[in-house]
Amino acid sequence: MKWRRWAALGLTGAAAVAAVSLLFPSSDTDKAAPRNSVSRLSVPQPAEEQKLKQSILKRDMTATERLSRLDARGHLRSLAADFAQSPGGKLPDSAQDLQKDHKQFQAILWYDAAAGTRQFRREDFNPDPAVKKQLNTYLNYAKKALNKSSSYESPCFPEKQPKYFVAAEPAKGKKQGVIAVMDIGILGRVQDHQHKNLRLIPYPKEGRFKVESVHADTLKDITVKTGHDNEKASHYYENEIVVTFQSKPSPDQMKQILTEISGKPPRQLNSTYIFRSDTMSMKQLHQYFQKNWQPKYLEPHYLYLTNESGGSIWDDPGSFFNEEENRSSEETPEIPNDMLFSEYQWNLPIIETNRGWQLSKGSNDVIVGIVDTGVDLKHPDLQGRLLKGYNVIEPDKEPFDDVGHGTHVAGIISANVNNGEGIAGMMWGGKILPVKALDKSGSGTTYSVAQGIIWATDHGAKVINMSLGNYADAQFLHEAIRYAFERDVVLIAATGNDNTERPGYPAAYPEVLSVSATDYNLQKASFSNYGDYIDVMAPGESIASTYPDNQYAALSGTSMASPHVAALAALIRSVNPDLKNTEVMDIIRKNVVDLGDTGRDKYYGYGQIDVYAALQAAGGGEAPLQFWPQSIQRKMEHAVERVQ
Repeated sequence: MKWRRWAALGLTGAAAVAAVSLLFPSSDTDKAAPRNSVSRLSVPQPAEEQKLKQSILKRDMTATERLSRLDARGHLRSLAADFAQSPGGKLPDSAQDLQKDHKQFQAILWYDAAAGTRQFRREDFNPDPAVKKQLNTYLNYAKKALNKSSSYESPCFPEKQPKYFVAAEPAKGKKQGVIAVMDIGILGRVQDHQHKNLRLIPYPKEGRFKVESVHADTLKDITVKTGHDNEKASHYYENEIVVTFQSKPSPDQMKQILTEISGKPPRQLNSTYIFRSDTMSMKQLHQYFQKNWQPKYLEPHYLYLTNESGGSIWDDPGSFFNEEENRSSEETPEIPNDMLFSEYQWNLPIIETNRGWQLSKGSNDVIVGIVDTGVDLKHPDLQGRLLKGYNVIEPDKEPFDDVGHGTHVAGIISANVNNGEGIAGMMWGGKILPVKALDKSGSGTTYSVAQGIIWATDHGAKVINMSLGNYADAQFLHEAIRYAFERDVVLIAATGNDNTERPGYPAAYPEVLSVSATDYNLQKASFSNYGDYIDVMAPGESIASTYPDNQYAALSGTSMASPHVAALAALIRSVNPDLKNTEVMDIIRKNVVDLGDTGRDKYYGYGQIDVYAALQAAGGGEAPLQFWPQSIQRKMEHAVERVQ
C-alpha cells in the first residue's frame, strides 16, 4: 500500500498527494463582519490575501509579546522579594532555577542604589556591539526607574528584528530591585510557525468598530499601551451596548430602535440584547436607551472586566444572559490565580468554564489523547498532567514537540490550574496522552495520523483531539476513526481555516464531533470553515496557551477551538463515566448557545459550547434524565455480570 503524504502548505506534486496540516490561522484585529453575510464568504484576490496574512501575523505576534511581558513581570516580582532577602546580593536559588529552566531570561541583574549592580548572565548571551549600545541605554532607564521604586519595560530591540527587551521590578520600599534582559525570540518562532502553517483568509476587513478601555473601578477612560496597563482596565466595544429591558420590545419597537441608532438586528438572550450602531458611540447609545426606553440596566459590551470582588462579566461573560439575574453564592464562578488568566483567557469564561468547575474539574481516570506534533514534556505548566506517550514519526524517541502546535493544544485542555503559573487549562484533573503523528514541518502521512489514533485508543484514551485535517477523504484514516469510535472513544476534530464550505477530514466523518471557531464577539471567526457537517463552535481567536521552552503564545484557528470541546468531553466523562461516546456527543450538541439561525445551521452548527449546561445535562453522579433508561439497563447488566 502506498501512503499519502499530508503536506502542511497545500497540494504539492502529483494529484495523489493530499494536504493535511495544522489548522490554526487567525483573523484581523477588527471585528468580524455580520454573521451569515455575503461578504464573509467572498473570495479575496491574492493581494488581499497577502495583506490579511500580514495582519494576522501582526495580531498574534503582538498578543504573544504581551503574554511574554506579563509572564516576565510575574517572575521578576517574585525574584525581587527573593533578592531582597538574599545576603550580600547573592544569586538566590530561585533565580538560578529560573535561568536554567527559562532560557528567555538572558541576564538577571540585582540593582542596589547604594551597593551597585551584580549581574548574572547566561554564558551564551553575547549581543553584538550595536545591540549592546541599545541595551545599556535601556538598562540605565531601568535603574532610574528602580531609584524611584517604579517598574520599567523597554520596547523590543533592535527595531527591525526584535530580539530582546528589558524589564525591571523594584523591591518594596527600597531603591533596589531586579532587572532582566529578556529574549523575545519567541516572536520569530511564532512568525515562522504561522508563515508555514497559516492558510489565507478570504474575508474583507470591516474596520469601523473598535475597542475602548475604562478603569474598572471608576469607569473613566484610560489608555492601554502595554499588557501591564490591563491590570485595572476593562475593555468594551465602542459602538455596542448591552441592554436589559423591563419587557421585551415589540417588533415595531425593535424596528424603531434599529432605525434610530442605525443598527442591525441585535443578538438576544431572554430580555437582554447587544446592540451595535454604525454611527453612535457606546456613550451615545447609553444616553439614547436611558432617555427613551428606561431599561432595567445598561452597560458596555465588555471584552474584559477585572473585578476582584467577583461577579463581573469578565469573571463570567455569560452571566448577564442567564434567566436568574441574582445568583446564589454557590454559583459564584471560580477564578483561578494563574498569572495570565484574568488578562488574556477570555475564552474560558465565555463558554461558562468557571461555572462548570462547580460541577466537575476533571478526573485523572479520564485520558485525553492529543494526536499532533507532540508536547513539550518539560513545560512547568504541564507537569503532572502528561502520561508516557508515543512518537509515531520516530518510535525510539519521546513525543517531544519541535513545532509548538501540540503544546499549545495541550495547554488549552489541561494546563495546571491555580498554580500561579501561566495559564489555566479547562481541566484541573485528567491526563494528557501525547502522540506525535506530525513531524517538525507540521505534517504527517495518512499512516502516521491513523496509527496515532489507533495507538491512543489502545492505550486508554477516552477522548482524542485532532487539530489537523485536509480535504481528502482517506479511507485508511476513516478506518482508524471507526476503530476508535467502536471502542467508545469521543473523537474531536478541527474543521479547517479556509472559510470554505468544502468538508474537511477527519472532521467531516460522521463518527467525529466537528468544531469550528468563534471570535470573542460570539461570531464565526472569519477564517473558520462552515457547512452542514459542522457540529459545534468554540473560541478560536488569539487563544493564550503553553508553548515550548516554558513560554506562552497566542495562536488563532480551529486548531485552538477543537481542544476546548475535547476538554468538555473529558469533563463530561469525569462527571458521568457511564455515558457512551454517542451520548457525550449528543450532550455537547444539545447544550449550546444557539448562534446564527435558530437551530442548527451551516455557519454555527448547533451553536457555541456551554460547559456549565453540558455538565448539568450529564447529571453529575446520576445519569441525566434523557439517558435514564440506558443507565438503568447498564446497572442491571453490571449486576448480572457480578452474579455470574
